[in-house]
Amino acid sequence: MSTIRRAAQLLAGRTQILVFTGAGISTESGIPDFRGPNGVWTRVDPNEFTINRYLANPETRRRSWRTRAESGVLEARPNDAHRAVVDLWRAGRMIGCVTQNIDGLHQRAGLPGGDVVELHGNAHRTVCVACGARMATSAALERVVAGDDDPACRDCGGILKTDVVFFGEMLPDGATERAFDLATRCDAVLAVGSTLSVYPAAYVPMEALKTGSHLVIVNQGPTEMDDLATVRIEGPAGTVLPDLVAAVTA
Repeated sequence: MSTIRRAAQLLAGRTQILVFTGAGISTESGIPDFRGPNGVWTRVDPNEFTINRYLANPETRRRSWRTRAESGVLEARPNDAHRAVVDLWRAGRMIGCVTQNIDGLHQRAGLPGGDVVELHGNAHRTVCVACGARMATSAALERVVAGDDDPACRDCGGILKTDVVFFGEMLPDGATERAFDLATRCDAVLAVGSTLSVYPAAYVPMEALKTGSHLVIVNQGPTEMDDLATVRIEGPAGTVLPDLVAAVTA
């Protein structure tokens, strides 16, 4: 029996599936992952993304804005895996989606924002760390492209940063609580495109396992929870997930 068929049989009839996603669901949209063979951390020092360094070092901020302008995240479009998650939601099988991603592609694919918990923030938003003023990141990047390589808040002159979690920062207010609430109420976890190695995010599927939920993993390459999964499917999310969701909702 194929792993997709086994997973579909496991998920059949369940109406409170928690979808947990990582960078691997978005690689087919042109957004690189972080820990893969060609991931971001093979080219960029993670220490550049600590909040303390960002706040203290103007050159770090300039590099961060240049990286953001060149990343393509804001222009990325959903792929078949994101659309398959929406199909699962429309079929009435999901309790919600918890994502480690900052690209907003779940919402762009059609998943209601209220059903998405963004544990690491959203790159489409920018915030002033001093006064809390918010704006679209695209507006801040327009200033960067125009030559303002370390744009300051126009309200108070404070430091601007994209509304994503840097190393050393707390997760967004309420996000952890919402994620764990979903984990305690779900009847299965479908983890897609995550190595399940980044904490505290990875505690979410672990919490669901404590309540007796089954874990289905879809990923290219091993994860740190492979031994806890009821079914593990190897392959790209954009290929595997549409077939899996079609089988679950048939």
